[in-house]
Amino acid sequence: MSDSDRKPLKAVGLMSGGLDSTLAARLLKDQGVEVIGLNFSTGFCTYDHHRAIARKGEDPRRLRNVAVQAGAEAQVEVRIIDVSDEYLEMVKHPPHGYGSAANPCIDCRIFMLNKAREIAEVEGAEIIFTGEVLGQRPMSQHHNALHMIEKETGLKGRLLRPLSAQRLAPTDAELAGRIDRGKLLDIKGRSRKEQHRLADQMEIEEYPQPSGGCCFLADHNFGRKFHDLVREEETMGRTVGRDEIMLLKVGRHFRISQRLKVIVGRDEAENNFLERFRAGRWKVAALDHLGPVSLVMGDPGDAELAVAASITARYCDGKGEASVRVKAERYTVAEGEPFGAGQPDRTSVMWVSPVTDESLASMKIVD
Repeated sequence: MSDSDRKPLKAVGLMSGGLDSTLAARLLKDQGVEVIGLNFSTGFCTYDHHRAIARKGEDPRRLRNVAVQAGAEAQVEVRIIDVSDEYLEMVKHPPHGYGSAANPCIDCRIFMLNKAREIAEVEGAEIIFTGEVLGQRPMSQHHNALHMIEKETGLKGRLLRPLSAQRLAPTDAELAGRIDRGKLLDIKGRSRKEQHRLADQMEIEEYPQPSGGCCFLADHNFGRKFHDLVREEETMGRTVGRDEIMLLKVGRHFRISQRLKVIVGRDEAENNFLERFRAGRWKVAALDHLGPVSLVMGDPGDAELAVAASITARYCDGKGEASVRVKAERYTVAEGEPFGAGQPDRTSVMWVSPVTDESLASMKIVD
């Protein structure tokens, strides 16, 4: 078949919204490749949470959809695809384990590349690309990990990492001369100097800085809360779903028993966020003082509800008083009502002493 008879080369790739994947997309587009960016919504992206909670005075750059912005910068189409339910099941028990927190980096990459391969088959795309850089991340971007990921996804000869391509085995498209390997890069390591130089050259101006990435799972505090929740699921047989994951992203978390946890809002934005999840749960708040909204995760007895009230009192403006009046309300799950609505079907008003620091420390998951 002559070159003129061939269909234009098409590529689909993982675009997080970060600079590396944006550059990877542009490098291919600039060679005349038709590029489709894929952004898989996992439920663990910090940018999604910033938009959901919308704190006053939040930097507007943190409220944008960074993947859509990246598509505009790279001049390529980006598709947002919700995979959160399926992804959560993988994160609970990743075959290749976790990084330093709850980050299943290798299994995450395998998961997303398998999804990308399925879309590539539908689209007739020969290339699947990523913005990975050899040696940039210790768990998933060294030679052995990159090779293993390629093997386990069945993408040998099709998986292209344009930023480090000249340090890796060539893809079939490079060997066939359909992609100019000489116009791909040989970046290695954690320095961002070359990426910033290339961004300036390509006039890519808007991109998030890579301080810790945009994944909650790589955060140590979030990881502690996540592992605690998974242990509860395994011990109590309670299913961890989207709501439970959303609630890991806010508040102070305290475990008052094997089956019960209290989440205490830290500011007005978190209080408002917790209100949206009150249906089917106990909401606790001080009556006579400004303070947090707390949610009790599970079905508490009277004594356990008093502990939740005591924790809530500890964080209200009356925390220095001998006793504080606290109201606890259990909200119904009302079919057809707006998200987070429902009416209280049980109410308890009690006087409690704010919990002592010693007791608080023994219950704390993350402050």
